[in-house]
Amino acid sequence: MYDSPPTEPSPRSTLIAFAILLVALVAGAVVLLSSRPQPVEFVIKPPEPTFTPAPTSTFAPITVYVTGAVANPEQTITLPYRSRVVDALDAAGGTTAEADLALVNPASFLHDGDQIHVPIKGQTVTLPTPNGGVVIHINTATAEELDPLPGIGPTLAADIIAYREANGMFRGYDDLDDVPGVGPALIDGLQGLIAFD
Repeated sequence: MYDSPPTEPSPRSTLIAFAILLVALVAGAVVLLSSRPQPVEFVIKPPEPTFTPAPTSTFAPITVYVTGAVANPEQTITLPYRSRVVDALDAAGGTTAEADLALVNPASFLHDGDQIHVPIKGQTVTLPTPNGGVVIHINTATAEELDPLPGIGPTLAADIIAYREANGMFRGYDDLDDVPGVGPALIDGLQGLIAFD
C-alpha cells in the first residue's frame, strides 16, 4: 500500500480563500477606522479689536503775568493750556472793587507770555506792544482773525478751522501743511505772523 500524492488546490478553492482573506482585510480596516477617535478641531478666536483713540495733541502749561486791580497783582501764574482770562484772574485772587471789568474780556483764551491787566475805573492805561507786532494764535483764532492773513481769505480760514476741529490742535507748520489748500508758498508767507501755542 502506498500514499497517494497530495492533490493541488483547485483554482476555485484558491479564489475562494483569496476572497475570504480580502473580506477579512476590508472588515478589519472598517473596524479600525470606525473605532479611531474623531480628530479634535481647534478653533482659534482672536480677541475682539479694542478701540484705540487717536493720539491727541498735548501742550505744555502756559505762564501769564497778571497786573492791575486784582487781589494779588504783579504775579506770574502758570495755568493749563487753553485757559481763559477768568482763570488767571481767579488765580490772582479775583478782582478788586475798583476794577473796570468793562475793559477786560474774561472769556478770551490765554497764550504763553500774555499780560492780563485789569485797569482801575477811570484810569487810562497803555500796555507795551508785544515784540514783532500782532501774532495770530492759529489754535484759538476765529475765521475773522485768520481771514486777513496773506493768502488765507474767508474760504481757507473756514477750512483751517474745520480741519482743526476734526484733527485737533496744530503743533507746527507741518500740521498746517496737511490742510487742503495750504502749501509751502503760503506757509512761507505766514512765517512770524502765526503762533502755535
